[in-house]
Amino acid sequence: MNSFADIVEEIKSIVSEEFAPKKVFDKDVAEVLGISQMNFATMKKRNKLPFNELLDFCAKRSISINWLLYGQSPESLVEATNNYMIKYFNDINASAGGGADNEAETVENLKIPEQFVSMLGGEKELKNIEAINVSGDSMEPTFSYNDIVFINRAKTDINRGGIFTIRTEAGLFIKRIQKRIDGRVDVISDNNVYPTQTLEMNEIEVIGRVVSRFGDVD
Repeated sequence: MNSFADIVEEIKSIVSEEFAPKKVFDKDVAEVLGISQMNFATMKKRNKLPFNELLDFCAKRSISINWLLYGQSPESLVEATNNYMIKYFNDINASAGGGADNEAETVENLKIPEQFVSMLGGEKELKNIEAINVSGDSMEPTFSYNDIVFINRAKTDINRGGIFTIRTEAGLFIKRIQKRIDGRVDVISDNNVYPTQTLEMNEIEVIGRVVSRFGDVD
C-alpha cells in the first residue's frame, strides 16, 4: 500500500489545475480532504490514512481508490473491485470513548480492495462483514477517531476474548472484552487513561468481533 506521503503527492497532482498557477501545499490537500491542518500533520507523521476522506475524494472525482492506495490501473481493477463489496453504515459511530449510537441506519455498499479480502477472513466471510465508524480515543493506539472498522456479525463468542463491538445501556462501543471466571465481563480500553468496567453478561449485547480496520498502514 502506498504511504500517506505518496498519496498526498498524488492528490497534489490531481488538484494542481484547481490551484494553478499556485503550487499545491499540504495545507491545500488537508482543505480538499476536509481535515484540519493539525490532524493532517499528525496523520502524515504516523503514516495513518484518513480512509473516509479518501473515499469521498475518490468518489467525487470518479477515481479508483485502489489506484490511489496501490497504484494499480483502474482497468485492471474493475472486475475485482465490483465483486468485493460490504455493507457500510456510514452514519453509525461505535464509540471508543463515551457511548455513541445513531437511530438512523443509512447503508451503502463499500468497495474494498482485493488485497483486503484476506484480512477480513476471506471471500466466504464477506456476507457477515459490516463496516461502521469509530469515535473517541479510549482504544488508542489500536483504533483512532474516524477509522472505519469491520465487524464480523457471525463471531459473537467472547469466551476467548478479543475486540468486539458491543451495545450496553450507555450506547454502542468498541472495546476489548475478557470473560471472567465468575461469568461477568471485563470491558477494557486499550488507552490506559480509561478504567476497566465489569458488567454482567445480561448487560451486554455482542454485535460482532472487530476483524480489521481502514486506518492501519503498517
